[in-house]
Amino acid sequence: MLETQPEFQKNPSKLQDIYVRSALAPTALTTAPSGTGTGTITATTASGNSASTAAPSPSASPNLSNGSGSANPSAVTSVNGGSIPLSAFTRFETKSSPLSVNHQGQFPVVTISFNLAPGASLGEATKAIDKVQQEINMPLSVQGAFQGTAASFQASLANEPLLILAALITVYIVLGVLYESYIHPITILSTLPSAGVGAILALLICGQELSVVALIGIILLIGIVKKNGIMMIDFALEAERKEGKQAEEAIYEACLLRFRPIMMTTMAALLAGLPLALGTGIGSELRRPLGISMVGGLILSQVLTLYTTPVIYIFFDRLAHRFASRGTVDDEPEGVPAD
Repeated sequence: MLETQPEFQKNPSKLQDIYVRSALAPTALTTAPSGTGTGTITATTASGNSASTAAPSPSASPNLSNGSGSANPSAVTSVNGGSIPLSAFTRFETKSSPLSVNHQGQFPVVTISFNLAPGASLGEATKAIDKVQQEINMPLSVQGAFQGTAASFQASLANEPLLILAALITVYIVLGVLYESYIHPITILSTLPSAGVGAILALLICGQELSVVALIGIILLIGIVKKNGIMMIDFALEAERKEGKQAEEAIYEACLLRFRPIMMTTMAALLAGLPLALGTGIGSELRRPLGISMVGGLILSQVLTLYTTPVIYIFFDRLAHRFASRGTVDDEPEGVPAD
């Protein structure tokens, strides 16, 4: 490991006292034809490359040729390996510089932190930062990306439609296999929009943002709210298939007999979410959106589904009978009247 002497390390001005050896001058060969007084200079550099230039006159370069214009070339070597001070071709200045440079993926990075203003949401902050980034017209070599909570928030919003769609498809497949029907699982899933609307309204009323935790609460509502429809539809289908009742009579009896179990399960889930929605203390601001979305979704869905589910059940039951009767007519052979 090489270093300068200690006396040259005390002050930056000592850099002016450092001398370096200059490069060696090239070796020149001069050839001149007889009687012309001119010739061609071929110079060979230290790297081995050669270059040719027009030769100067003897009067201009007396050291490159003899005065008689002899045809014999004379080699002239000039060595210039003297010491040159560092200040002859360098300069230095004093300025501020970082003590350390962070890197990510072999590229230098700078982390800029920000906090949310009172009443501002993380979604509004990320939109404002993206807008400013577009307005300042950063060069293509500079790339910006969120980290931490902001990155998790954007990732959750990007995957939110896929998560909800995957959950709905899974529930539809399970209910279709359970009830051996393509239509009545849609009747049960019809209870979910009211739960989502109730959760969003509750968040707006309470001044909460649609965060990752609130999204988890909405996904939980998919499993909690659909049990209202399952209790009524399951009882109505059993009454139709085993007792031969009509759809209106079966769903009416299901609403009367399943009202108490529906209210018990709804109140159990709703009261379990109240401590999350009304709780205080350390970390309560993280759990509060979960409780608010659960309580709001359960209240609105409980009020609406008791009235909308029977109507949707009867509508889809008539629609299924209509398609079944049309298929029976189409299957009848020609010339044979249908019953």
